[in-house]
Amino acid sequence: MRLHRLTLTAFGPFAGSHTVDFDELSAAGLFLLHGATGAGKTSVLDGVCFALYGGVPGSRQGNRLRSDHAGQDTLTEVVLDLTVGGRRLEITRRPEQPRPKKRGSGWTMEKAVTLLREHTAGQWRALSKSHQEAGEELRQLIGMSREQFCQVVLLPQGEFATFLRATATERAALLGKLFDTRRFKAVEEWLRAERRAAEQRVAAGDGELLRLAERMGQAAGDDPEALAGPLPEGAAAGDPELAAHILRWAAVLATTARERAGIADLAVTAAEGAHEQAQREAEAVRELAVRQRRHAAAARRAHDMAGEREARAREQDLLGTAERAATVAPALELRERAAGRQARTAAEERSARAGLPAGQYEAGAEQLAEYENRLREELGGLADADRDEQRAAELAHDRARVEREAAEDERLTADTAAWLDGWETERLGRERAVDAAQSAATRAAELSGALDRARRRLDAARERDSHATALLAAQDRLRTARDAAADARDHWQDVREARINGMAAELAAQLSPGEGCLVCGATEHPRPARPAARQVGRADEEAAQEAQQRTAGARDAAQEQVVHLAAARDAALAAAGPEPAAELAAAHAALEEEYRAAVRSAAGAPEARQALDRALAEHARRTADRGDAESRLASLTTRRELLDREAAELTARLARARGAHATVAERRARLTADARLAAAAAGAARAAQESARALKEADSDLADAAYKAGFPTPEAAAEALLPETELRRLRQRAEEWRREEAAVTAELTALELAEAAALPPADPDGARRAVETATVRLRGVTARQSAAHTAREALDRLRAEALRGTRALAPAREEYARLRRLADLATGAGENTLRMELETYVLAARLEQVAAAASVRLHRMSSGRYTLVHTDARASRNVKSGLGLMVVDSWTGTERDTATLSGGETFFASLALALGLADVVTDEAGGARLDTLFVDEGFGSLDEQTLDEVLDVLDGLRERDRAVGIVSHVAELRQRVPAQLQVVKGQRGSALRHRTAGER
Repeated sequence: MRLHRLTLTAFGPFAGSHTVDFDELSAAGLFLLHGATGAGKTSVLDGVCFALYGGVPGSRQGNRLRSDHAGQDTLTEVVLDLTVGGRRLEITRRPEQPRPKKRGSGWTMEKAVTLLREHTAGQWRALSKSHQEAGEELRQLIGMSREQFCQVVLLPQGEFATFLRATATERAALLGKLFDTRRFKAVEEWLRAERRAAEQRVAAGDGELLRLAERMGQAAGDDPEALAGPLPEGAAAGDPELAAHILRWAAVLATTARERAGIADLAVTAAEGAHEQAQREAEAVRELAVRQRRHAAAARRAHDMAGEREARAREQDLLGTAERAATVAPALELRERAAGRQARTAAEERSARAGLPAGQYEAGAEQLAEYENRLREELGGLADADRDEQRAAELAHDRARVEREAAEDERLTADTAAWLDGWETERLGRERAVDAAQSAATRAAELSGALDRARRRLDAARERDSHATALLAAQDRLRTARDAAADARDHWQDVREARINGMAAELAAQLSPGEGCLVCGATEHPRPARPAARQVGRADEEAAQEAQQRTAGARDAAQEQVVHLAAARDAALAAAGPEPAAELAAAHAALEEEYRAAVRSAAGAPEARQALDRALAEHARRTADRGDAESRLASLTTRRELLDREAAELTARLARARGAHATVAERRARLTADARLAAAAAGAARAAQESARALKEADSDLADAAYKAGFPTPEAAAEALLPETELRRLRQRAEEWRREEAAVTAELTALELAEAAALPPADPDGARRAVETATVRLRGVTARQSAAHTAREALDRLRAEALRGTRALAPAREEYARLRRLADLATGAGENTLRMELETYVLAARLEQVAAAASVRLHRMSSGRYTLVHTDARASRNVKSGLGLMVVDSWTGTERDTATLSGGETFFASLALALGLADVVTDEAGGARLDTLFVDEGFGSLDEQTLDEVLDVLDGLRERDRAVGIVSHVAELRQRVPAQLQVVKGQRGSALRHRTAGER
């Protein structure tokens, strides 16, 4: 088997898709797999094992295959391209794993996938999509189980170091996994089981005769004759008088049992009547106790509610005050907005008046307007301006454009502010709609549980009524069956009595000359008894007994059915209560309608949430627009200031040009500026007057609203306001109180509960104890009746069993002796001096082959010093023998235990053992060629010389065209082995990097 390519996707620590080119790595024959601890070196080997067998090595079976670093849409997958058995195959496996749903949200479970393809005639051809078919095809081609493959191809050095120091039992466990010795173990188990079965048969036969006597006494019950015992003093299981004594004793017991049965019949009839009466009385007492408890609970709750009335009244007053205050909330909000606008306009007015002449600072809006008109008239009287005046006109044009743009931005700002002023109201409305839908969803969930309980109670009520009807019919059948059983029992007793009276004649009919009598043992029979005119024989008695058993069985079946139906009815009654099924059906229908209404209300939750989201988006957009407009206004203000400065400079130049005399342009500029200031101040004054008037109107409206709502001042109304959640809580508590008062009133006024409360307290425990007493008595007399009726039949059957058991005992004893010897030999006991089991014997032969194959490489790695040998020396203290390993030290000429090897010696000894085991397992599996091997860790314990020798041995594996991958942390190996596969770990998962012999 040769590996070509391995692709890992979202597997182990690898988040994405990574490919290992084994052809490129194997070109040098020896390659190194290295990386930091936890990077994922072992995951590469796990991927090979998972592709071939659908699972990872046994010690890592519980590990999660899917990478925690992979994206949700990336599925875990392993693809392996290999050649095995002369065929080029590709295996693709995906484990069962969750993936996002293609439609909607949430997750779904992706089923496991296995794909097997073969490369023939230059193209890939699909072979199978079945896990079982692909797995079986691969196992037949590889010729090894997963355990064997992981031990032979993925050589785990740590396990073989443990194997060197293991006990014989531990070695047997590992070798048993690799070499299929289950058939030998099965032979051992089969021999053990056959020996135990034969031993049990002999033991049963030895004790059967003595146990028969005890069973006869048990069948007769407390009969004084039975207590005396069937055997005379000193008798044993081979006594010839034993059978005759048992027969005489059984006849006496049968006669006594018939008399005891008649007495038991009378006792059963009386006990059944007392039991039924006790059950009826207990049922009545239980119903009375339930009604009394309900009435008492309602009375206690009514008393508690009376003590809560003051607190309820306080909450009702608080709720009423808060609801009245809610009507004043809009007026309070309008007043706050008016006060804010008044403060803004007053500040703007002060700012506008700051530039006015001293004589005009205190003027009103109309006076300022007149002042502006006078300035405009003076401007109109000015003559045409010169070039500077033309420039002043241009400046005025620019100033007007700036003012227009500023006015547009101011309008946008005002519109946005107006919309934002109503934002809180709209937001609260949207949130209330979402809250209402969510409350409906919560209510639907609560109603779902109540609806389920009501449905179960309705089903129980219907089952209760059905069982009650069936119980009446079953009780009628029980009475009929009892009468029939009593008649059959009387007839059987009559027949048995007649047969006992004529038993001497029946025994005489079986006598033959020269044969011993079964009663006295005599061989002569001078006066045998003569049968009566109508002789009752065994067949008559057996027919009568069969009829009695048949009717008794029918009676017991009818009794069992009555008990079963009564228990089922009681269970259904406990679950459903006494209410009629029609009332429960009506209550269930009402709950179902309320539940459907809540579901319909809850269905609007997504739409309400979407509306709220749209409103939030609009709020964000308008807030951004206002910010942009304010930024532009600031820029325009700066531009306007620049224009004003330029006009002032122009005026100054004209003044300098005219000396002490003002020019027309200067005068026009001054007059124009004064007019603008006057106009701005007049506008600001009018806005301040309007906002003051609006504030006054808002104060008046607020006072009217507070008065109409019953509050002395607006401040009192504001203090009485409560959050909406608190209002909902108070309303809900008020509604709960109303429902609870109605329920308690209904309980207290129920006629049947009031009548029950007027009676003395019920004692259900006493009634239950009376039923239990009657039941115990009925069971006792019924058991005694059954024992009396079956005693004779049991005695006859036991005598026949004793005769059969004696004849069967001799051959069973001979068979047991033969099986015991064989089982002891196969399981390491008895004559097996080495205490070696059959399976261990086979494994010892395999271990001897492994030691011989391992010694070839160990001899070379240790520079000719060490070899491994197998020993079957007998172990002490009952320890398993046959699986010992010793190391022969050629330097000292001694054998010593493998546990005495040093760390480095243990490593190359375990490596040699692993390679030798690989050869033996390969031969055991049919000689399948293994072209790719992996050796895991342990190289760090070797010195430089030993490391060279170990690498020479591994490099020598290429003689059979093998590629060997070394998995190690040792840094020196990176210099010695040029072909490398590095596993690099990172926060987003691990990655693979190739390095071939030709790269630096």
